[in-house]
Amino acid sequence: MNISIFGLGYVGCVSLGCLAQNGHQLIGVDVNQTKVDQINAGRATIVEKDIDAIIAEQFLQGRIQATTDFRYAVLNTDVTIIAVGTPSTPQGHLNLSYIFGVAEHIAAALMEKDSFHVIAIRSTVMPGTCDKIASLIEEKTGKTQNVDFAVASNPEFLREGTAVYDYYNPPLTLIGVDSDVAGEMLRSLYDQLPAEIIVTDVKIAEIMKYVNNTFHALKISFANEVGNICSALGLDSHKVMDIFCRDKQLNISSYYFKPGFAYGGSCLPKDLKGLQTLAHDLYVQVPVISNIHRTNEIQMQRALSILMKNMNRKIGFLGIGFKAGTDDLRNSPAVELAETLLGKGFSLKIYDKNINISRLTGTNKEYIDQHIPHLSRLMVNEGHELLEWADVLVVSTKEKEFSVLLEDVEGKTILDMVRISPNLRESNEYIGINWAQKAQEAPQYVTYR
Repeated sequence: MNISIFGLGYVGCVSLGCLAQNGHQLIGVDVNQTKVDQINAGRATIVEKDIDAIIAEQFLQGRIQATTDFRYAVLNTDVTIIAVGTPSTPQGHLNLSYIFGVAEHIAAALMEKDSFHVIAIRSTVMPGTCDKIASLIEEKTGKTQNVDFAVASNPEFLREGTAVYDYYNPPLTLIGVDSDVAGEMLRSLYDQLPAEIIVTDVKIAEIMKYVNNTFHALKISFANEVGNICSALGLDSHKVMDIFCRDKQLNISSYYFKPGFAYGGSCLPKDLKGLQTLAHDLYVQVPVISNIHRTNEIQMQRALSILMKNMNRKIGFLGIGFKAGTDDLRNSPAVELAETLLGKGFSLKIYDKNINISRLTGTNKEYIDQHIPHLSRLMVNEGHELLEWADVLVVSTKEKEFSVLLEDVEGKTILDMVRISPNLRESNEYIGINWAQKAQEAPQYVTYR
């Protein structure tokens, strides 16, 4: 395929060489004449392992060239990749002047072009940027998005120092696109790579680079805080984290990475507080670890603020334990939420088949006696009894039974805090605690391999 790449810096140079090595014809575009001259002399514009040899070889093969003429590049290619910088402003926002400047140039060239053209943004941008660029091109050219052209998000995940290796050995290739034709064209660029290709919504693809890198920063900071605690105790922090990483079921896995309600139970709050206290006693500052519970409290407040809008309505809880399949009520976020609502004068009832008041003993009974001593008066024996009584249903645990129950509900407000994915009737108002639309069981993307 014929491809133009705007921006011959780090991402642009690596993409130029690697796509050419996979058999495509490449035209690099940059306002910097020195970079253009380097490519046209068969030399890389960056210092990076293996890329200099790739650029030299592909230049000799006649697969790469460079120019400052944006019009020539767009008119002679089918796909344009934007790989210009999006640096941060002092306030933390992105400076998108370079990327919109490129979009202006592409729009000017597209006015002379009749064939379908794909613009893929490799630059790191905030969600909504592709839409803005598409609107700009439509306004400048009179052409129609996804008919005459398409704008896609195709974020890169390359690490400096191993960029060529990362290009050919990605964990996945991500394409955010609204056009099937554009999706097929972009997929063909990467069909030689070993990883799966994920095609998803444009805005989801746009945010992924930020989510990934923020988590990477979090991992480094968490490991450093654990290391500082271990150092104060005279422990080998690398042995600690090596053992931590060997747990692939919970620690290094997809487990727990499900947005929803606050955490609870007898272990997480207790052990988190224990580690915080240990650090405090050792005079070790651990701001990441110390603020984990604060984030949990914010999630509690988020649920409360939603329910406060229903002050004069009857609230029904589906589930009161700290998670599905257990009768453990200790540090259950649902118990805390129910306790707060009762204190504010809400009418409340609860259904949870796992809780049998007459059988509560030991620490569970002590916890309820302390927090909701009148729990027995709030409990109902049948799920349908709760559905008939309540105006607002709060789904607190992910019991399969609740999905079935909710299929019969009409005219209710449903606050889903666990993404239970019910098949709801249109008359209901569905609210996901931190997702924007009705929960769906299947992931909203398509994978290829």
